[in-house]
Amino acid sequence: MVDRKDLIRKLYYSDNLPILRSMEDESVDLIYLDPPFNSNRAYNIIYPDDLGQVTAFEDTWYWTPECDAHIHDMTHLKTRSILDALANAMGKSQICAYLVNMAVRLIEMRRILKPTGSIYLHCNPTASHYLKIVMDAIFGTNNFRNEIIWHYRRWTGKAKKFQCLHDVVFFYTKTSDYSFNILYTDYTTGSRERKVQGVLNRFKGGETHFVSYKSVDEKGVRENDVWNIPFVAPSAKERLGYPTQKPLALLEKILLASSNEGDLVLDPFCGCGTTVEAAEKLKRHWIGIDITYSSIAAIKERFRRQKYNVWGEIQIFGEPKTEGEVEKNLINSQSASARKEFEKFCVTSIGGLPNDKMGADGGIDGRIPIDKNEIAIVSVKSGRISIEQIRALRGLLNGKNKIGIFITKVKPTKKMKLFANQSGIYEFPDKPEKVVFRTQELIPRIQILTLEQILKGVQPILPWAIPNKF
Repeated sequence: MVDRKDLIRKLYYSDNLPILRSMEDESVDLIYLDPPFNSNRAYNIIYPDDLGQVTAFEDTWYWTPECDAHIHDMTHLKTRSILDALANAMGKSQICAYLVNMAVRLIEMRRILKPTGSIYLHCNPTASHYLKIVMDAIFGTNNFRNEIIWHYRRWTGKAKKFQCLHDVVFFYTKTSDYSFNILYTDYTTGSRERKVQGVLNRFKGGETHFVSYKSVDEKGVRENDVWNIPFVAPSAKERLGYPTQKPLALLEKILLASSNEGDLVLDPFCGCGTTVEAAEKLKRHWIGIDITYSSIAAIKERFRRQKYNVWGEIQIFGEPKTEGEVEKNLINSQSASARKEFEKFCVTSIGGLPNDKMGADGGIDGRIPIDKNEIAIVSVKSGRISIEQIRALRGLLNGKNKIGIFITKVKPTKKMKLFANQSGIYEFPDKPEKVVFRTQELIPRIQILTLEQILKGVQPILPWAIPNKF
């Protein structure tokens, strides 16, 4: 048995390529990746209660000099030949840029996979046929095991074609000697009844063969390659609002089939962290990598919701941990988008939704939902601050805006702190008996947090409403 406290938990805020290149040969038991599909669109994190949305990542690829360098330096000759042929046939297009960037990473993934290891590549019809060719070149056609169809139902728009209600998951292994646990699924109602009655037959070689002895295997029947697992509905408890969030049941099935307790699972495009939660739940060591801070924030929120209470034990690499790192990488950057990342970093560090709009934002850089009718608003300042800015934040407290959180890089003056303390106390609304609050302490309507405090993990005081289960 694996003790949960001994699990390896590593989360990287980084491009995955340098991390993959730094990993040891044959060190990973299972890789699951759900990379961008080259859908040529921006994906937004959608928050509940009409609080808006923020760009999580853009699934758009372009041919750059880096793509030429990747092909030139590629030592896997079979893959290089395929990419050269595709580029010659299709031009240096977006799909070719996507495939080059995927190939250079998949080569590294094969290197770090153990001889008994498996890899599951999740994709959709936008690029699956191209990715299959690349996977065959890197892992070998003899190591292809399954094309798994994840079938789901959801609302779709009107289009002059059949509804698109499935994704593809390619299952490859590194060698023919791989770990695999047979999974079972329930009999259909009709099949179970016929089997109990002793009338279940099947055709073999053109003849009917009797296959039932008036008994059923309580384990069910062996799982097939079409998995009917519901999509994560907007109202689902596990829903985080992340655009490409996959259901926990899907990842649990993959991990149960191709790993065991104590194995190391890697997700190099970990998004909102479904893979790492499944690994945590099933007592697997795990490594997650993602290039967007929105993903890191989503994973933090996922673990806040769970019962594992392990966040202090997770190692996070690449996340700014000192004021100097934040100032160097974000505040002093000449890029407006990078400075916007500073706001996102501060807002998401306290569990909020950043304002994604560049430029004038009305003094509101983020929002934190309290319940359906109330929110806390966040204002972030990276330069000089004044009491007028705090007074302006208090002036925005009306309607749904119940609490104001002022985040500053510099320390506030005594007058600023006094003004915040004199700005009133949050009034708890009347709630049904089935709802309680996580805190009953006095909550200031205006709260000031410094960057130094945020980096130390200090959170604002908020009256989160939760169901009363007692």
